[in-house]
Amino acid sequence: MSATTSLKLPDDIKERAVAAAQLQGVSTHAFMVKAIEQAAIAAENRARFMEDAQAARQQMLDTGTGYDADEVHAYIRARVEGKKATRPKAKSWRE
Repeated sequence: MSATTSLKLPDDIKERAVAAAQLQGVSTHAFMVKAIEQAAIAAENRARFMEDAQAARQQMLDTGTGYDADEVHAYIRARVEGKKATRPKAKSWRE
């Protein structure tokens, strides 16, 4: 089901949306719907990322273990380069 929403845009943003829609060969309406959808997806992804980060932080605090940043960066670099790499192991940071 579709809902009708009125959206007041400043003239300059409306002109940019019209121009961008024309470049993409879509209607201004379709362009704006897609832009809003993409913004919603980005906001949802950001919220999930923050939830995951907070859960990981809490797990680190609860267990007293974490990963060495240099080892993680080296692992990621190796994987990006297509090399085999051993995952870093969690280490205790509490003494």
